[in-house]
Formats: sequence, structure tokens, C-alpha cells
Amino acid sequence: MTQSQALRDAWPGVALAALIAIAAAGLSGYYGAPAMLFALLIGMAFHHLSAEPRSAPGLDVASKFLLRLGVALLGLRLSFDDIASLGWAPVLAVVGLVAGTMAAGLVLARVTGRASAFGTLAGGAVAICGASAAMALAAVLPRQRVSERDVLFVVAAVTALSTLAMVLYPVLFGALGHTPEQAGFLIGATIHDVAQVVGAGYSMSETTGDTATFVKLQRVALLPLAVLAAALIFREGKAGLAPPWFLTVFVLLVLLNNLVPLPELILDAARTASGWLLLTAIAALGVRTSLKDMAQVGPQAATVVVGCTLLLLGAALALERLIF
Repeated sequence: MTQSQALRDAWPGVALAALIAIAAAGLSGYYGAPAMLFALLIGMAFHHLSAEPRSAPGLDVASKFLLRLGVALLGLRLSFDDIASLGWAPVLAVVGLVAGTMAAGLVLARVTGRASAFGTLAGGAVAICGASAAMALAAVLPRQRVSERDVLFVVAAVTALSTLAMVLYPVLFGALGHTPEQAGFLIGATIHDVAQVVGAGYSMSETTGDTATFVKLQRVALLPLAVLAAALIFREGKAGLAPPWFLTVFVLLVLLNNLVPLPELILDAARTASGWLLLTAIAALGVRTSLKDMAQVGPQAATVVVGCTLLLLGAALALERLIF
């Protein structure tokens, strides 16, 4: 098959996913709810198109290639200055929280009878950056160990929990009498998705929002290490020893962003493109997964995601008392 033929075969499915992403973004702006959640729900409503010969190839491209490209462009969102701004104690605390949460995911998966790959997926999504981390990890985990419906379940679960945390955590941390810096650390260290971290932090104060964003970026900075570790651990035979191409691009873009003064116009364009690519990919994944399949994941999966979330919150509260 020629490249032009492949593009002709792919465009209907990609266009469908893009239209769903645009609709999700519009609904998100109107209702103030996460766009990724809307993309998932709308996509599932069009599940019957996943088997159509005209749309299936493009949906495959959108859910795989566009996903990886969107994750790679996330590298332009990271700054070394941001990551180091709070000093070494919070940085070490964030590393410990991420590692501990991913380990908890593996333990909870074993206890509930789920595969270790699912524990890695759920634990990584909770520990690092929610839906974006889930999709990045899913790109390197073998499909025979973690299915698309598992990925969609984790994305939906962490998005819903992150939205709930955005509402409840500022109330909780305010009632506990935390300073703006303490509350910012807790929000940045515990809420899954970047957008919800920003919303929760700045709903309390500017200082809390700035601190929360910096802490969250420290978690995001650990994404390439988590993805590389998952790729090496779950590789098939001798395959997978080389880092995935999108992970390599991610790291190179982080270095480029921090070592070369890039125009703000380029950075803004790349960040916007990354957001739209990820939203389109999640829409395509939604189309390819039915509600019936999601229901078959079972309560054990919910136990892993919710358990990791609660353990992360408890550990962050304990560490916050030690470092502030």
C-alpha cells in the first residue's frame, strides 16, 4: 500500500475523531468539565462506527500514532527552573510519592487478581499525570496484558477522580489549616490531571496555584522514566530494548526547551497541538470501546485506581508535615 493510499484510507476515521474532539472541547468550555471525559463519552456513543471499513483505519491511526505524537510534544511544557524552584525536599518527596504509588498499583493489582501490567497502568496514571500518563504507558504495554478497554477505564476513572479532587481537596486542605505553600504542594502532589491541579490551586490563591503547578510538573517530568521502565519490564523477548520513538522525542524536546531559547509563539503552538492530538486520540479510543466492554472490566479495576488515589493522598499528607 502506497503512502497516499494509506492517507486516503485513514482520513475518514481521523476526521471523525477530530470532530468528536472539537465537540468535546466546546462542551468542556461551556460546562467547565474535563474535555477528555467528554471525548470519551461522545466517542463511545459512536462505537458502532469502529467496525466500519471506512473509519476503522483512521481510528487506529488516531488512537496510536497521534497519541504518541501528542505525548512527545508534552516535552515542551517542562522547565528545569520550574522543577527545581521549590528546593530538593519537595523534589525527593515527589519522587518517593510517584514510586510508592506505582508500587501500590502493582500490589493492589496482585491482591485483586488483575495483571501486573494493569497495575502499572493504573498506578502510573494516578502517580504522574492522569489520562496523559495512562495513554503514554498504554503505548508501551503489550496489548495481550492490558486491553484498550482497560486503558479507557483507567482514563475515565482518573479523570473523574481528578475532577472530584479539584472540588474537594481545596476544601479539605483549607479546613486543615495549611499555608498556601503547603496546600499547593498537596494539590500538585495528589491530583491526577494538570488542568485540575491548576484549577484547584488557583481557586485557593495565586501562591497555592504557582506551587501546585510546579509540583505537578515535577511529577510530569518523571513520565519518561516510568514509560521507559514499563517498556523494558514488559518487553516481548529481546524486543523493546530501544526507547520508543515518542519517548526519545519527549526527552529531546525537554532538553531543547531548556537549553535553547525558543520563541513563545512556537511553544504555545506546540502545547496547543499536543492538547488537540491527545484529545483526538482519546476520542478515537472512545469510539473503539463499547460501554459493554467497559462494564466487563469489573470492580477489581476500580479498587486499584481508587486505592492508589487514597494511598497517594495519605502519603502526601504525611510527607507534607515533614518537609514544611
